[in-house]
Amino acid sequence: MKKGIHPKYYKNAKVHCACGNTFTVGSTKEYMEIEVCSKCHPLYTGKEKVIDTMGRVEKFKQRLAKKEKLLAKSKEKKKEKKEKKEKASKKE
Repeated sequence: MKKGIHPKYYKNAKVHCACGNTFTVGSTKEYMEIEVCSKCHPLYTGKEKVIDTMGRVEKFKQRLAKKEKLLAKSKEKKKEKKEKKEKASKKE
């Protein structure tokens, strides 16, 4: 390794999470502040956190419900049309 071109490596760098968890890792920075760690990340904890910004979740759910409603109506119309065709063909 060339001398003077690599950053200093800290074997016991301290990491502080927003949830309050503190642990040590090896890093080129001596101290780090992070927002999410393994103690508070939903993937590791199994707890789902939904961060709703300006009602986006509700808007999405409304759009989804509207779409499902339209699909149900469309299926009904197709069924009625098919029944009419069958009745017409039986009369002939």
